[in-house]
Amino acid sequence: MKKIFYSLLACIVAVLVISGCKKDKTLNHTNVSAVSTLFAPENNKFVKIASGASGAVSFEWEQAHAEDNGLVLYEVAFDKEGGDFSHPLYSAPSDGNGLYNKLSLTFSDLNKIATSAGVKPQESGKVIWTVMSSKGINVQKSAQIRTVEIQRPAGFTDIPTELYLTGTATEGGDDLTKAIKMKLTAPGKFEAFTSLKAGTYHFADRNTGTPSTYSYDGTKLTEAGNTTVAGAIKVQRIEVDFNVASFKTTEVVSVGLWFAADNKIWFDLPYKAAGVWEIDGASVVFHQESWGRDERYKFRFTFKDGAGTSSTQYYGSTNSDNNRPDAGTAASYFYMVPVNSNQYDNCFKFNGTADNKTADIKVDFSGAAGAYTHSVKVN
Repeated sequence: MKKIFYSLLACIVAVLVISGCKKDKTLNHTNVSAVSTLFAPENNKFVKIASGASGAVSFEWEQAHAEDNGLVLYEVAFDKEGGDFSHPLYSAPSDGNGLYNKLSLTFSDLNKIATSAGVKPQESGKVIWTVMSSKGINVQKSAQIRTVEIQRPAGFTDIPTELYLTGTATEGGDDLTKAIKMKLTAPGKFEAFTSLKAGTYHFADRNTGTPSTYSYDGTKLTEAGNTTVAGAIKVQRIEVDFNVASFKTTEVVSVGLWFAADNKIWFDLPYKAAGVWEIDGASVVFHQESWGRDERYKFRFTFKDGAGTSSTQYYGSTNSDNNRPDAGTAASYFYMVPVNSNQYDNCFKFNGTADNKTADIKVDFSGAAGAYTHSVKVN
C-alpha cells in the first residue's frame, strides 16, 4: 500500500514540476525589447489646429522584437513636460489594434491632449510622448522621448450638446440644479434670454454632478473661470458659439406686440423671469377694414448693444399668412421666428373671440420651451 502511495505522490510531483517548467517557459516568451528609435514626428514638432479643421498627425517608430519572434503590441503615451508616464495624460494603442508601429492621431485627439495638459484655446503648449511595447504583459517603455507643441484652435473640438447658465449673477443663483438652460440654435451655438445682476456667472454643459465649465475672459470664450457683471439688473440676450469661441451679450430693452393694421406697437410686455414676457388683461380691438375686421399681429424686440446702439428685430410666424386660430390649432402655430419688418408679412391672427375683449399674452423665449413661442388667453 505504501508503495502505491509513494508512486502516486511521485507522479503528482512530476506533473507539478513539468507544469511549472511549461509556465516559466511561456512567461519567458512574453519578453519584448523596448522601442529604440522614434521616427516621426520630429522632436519639437509644432502642430497648429485651425478652427473646424480636420486632419491627423502620424506618430511612427522602429519595431521592437519579441523573444519568441512573434507579434509585438504598441501603445503611445503622452504626458506633461517632466512627466514619467506613470500616469499619462492620454494613451492609445497603435493602428491595427496595437499591431502597427504607427499611430494616426486626429486633430480632435490632439486637442484633447493639449486640453488635459492645461493649454487654453488659441494658446500653445508642449507635451511629451513615447512608446510602450509588450505582448500584453512585461511592458517595456522606450527610453526615447520626444516633444510636440500643440496650438489649440479658437473654438472647441469637444462641443457640448447642452449648455446651462449659472452663478450669483443669474436668476437661478449659484445652485447648479436651478441653472438657466440655453437654447441650441445651431451646432455649437447657444443663446439665452434672461436677466443678469451684479455678480459672476459661467456656463456648464450639464446641471448635475461635476460639469465642464466655460466663461468669457474679456476676449473669447474659454474653459473654466467666471464672467463678472456689474451695475443694475438688465434683461440680456446671451449668445455663445463654441465653433469660434465667440461670446456676445445684447440688452433686451423691450418686447412689444406690434399690430399690423395700425402699423405700431400696441403695448410692451413686462419681463417676468426665465425668458418670459407677459401682460395680463391687455385690451384687444380689431381694426375695421372695408372687407371686415383685421386681427394680424407680430412682436418687435428692441435691443441695445454694448456701444449703446439700438436695433429692432421682428418675431413672427413661420407662415407668410395665416388663418385665425381656434381650440384645435396646433401648438406650432404660435412658434416665433425672426421675420422681416414688412407690415403684413408673417403675422399671427387673434382668435375671433378676442375682438373687444381683454387677453393675457405671454411670450416664452426660455431654453426649456424648445421652440420660441407665445400664447394668447382671451378673458
